[in-house]
Formats: sequence, C-alpha cells, structure tokens
Amino acid sequence: MGKTLIAYFSRADENYFGGAMRYVKVGNTEIAVNLMKEMTGADTFKIEMKNPYSPVYMTCIDEAKKDLRAKARPELVSMPESIDEYDTIILAYPNYWGTMPMAVFTFLENYDFAGKTILPLCTNEGSGMGGSERDIKKTCPGADVKKGLPVTGSQAANSLEALKRWLSANSLV
Repeated sequence: MGKTLIAYFSRADENYFGGAMRYVKVGNTEIAVNLMKEMTGADTFKIEMKNPYSPVYMTCIDEAKKDLRAKARPELVSMPESIDEYDTIILAYPNYWGTMPMAVFTFLENYDFAGKTILPLCTNEGSGMGGSERDIKKTCPGADVKKGLPVTGSQAANSLEALKRWLSANSLV
C-alpha cells in the first residue's frame, strides 16, 4: 500500500453550527482531519490562503461567494514541492456555496492526479457534498475519485465511527 496524504482546508474563527454562530479555535474540517491522521498515520498538508477570508462568518461567506463567481484561485501560503510519493489523497474541505473553497481548486490545479486515488471529505451543516465530487473529477482528470464522506461540521468531534467506517471501506485502516 502506498503513502497517503490528507490535504485539507479548514476555517476557525466564527462558524455556523446548526442555526447559531459560534467562535472556534480549530475548524470542523481540521477536527475530522486530526481524527483521520490518528487512525491512518497519513501525512497532512493544510491548504491556507495567503489572504484569508474574514473571521466574521457572514463576511467570509460573502467573500467566498465573490471568489466562486469570479472563479478565483487564491494564492496559497505554501504548496508541497511534489505529491508524487502519494498514491492516495484524502481531500478534506468545508462546503462553500455547493462546492469546495476556491483555495482547494488552487491546490488541485497545481498537480497531476492521474493514477492517484482521491477520497473527498466535506464538512457541512446540511448541504452534504454539494457538487464537489463532480468538480474534483473535472479538475483532476485521470484520478480515481471515490465516493466522498459528508460530515456534519458541528458534529465533527463525534465523527470517529463514521470516519473509521469510510477509511476502512477504502482500505486505509
């Protein structure tokens, strides 16, 4: 079995939790990633924007919508030199306007995923995977994009069993 990379975008600060706003120090996606890292021992890479969105939730979603409409590709703080050593990439992100944050597109468009397996995980508060699986397939031709796992963001800390089942079904634990 080859090496696995968990590449993820996560947002702390003010977040939406089932109808209410709450400030968090660690984003929901990162909570799920930390659980998966513990189970798999996979390497991790955090996708971070050079100019992050606002810490205020309502402003953040407006900025994200503007970037989506503009098909923006925000500059990232850093990028892995290569992903050649990885056979499997777990791609974790929150659902932003029915797909991945534009920063995730920036990450994906910088590498050739042909022959690699991509496992998408999308945190959300009821919108599921949105169109993100389709968008990953379109952005990563030649990759084997497996069925993604939607995780309710506000329940990310309680998602261990669902994560374990999904990782096991994909032969990662």
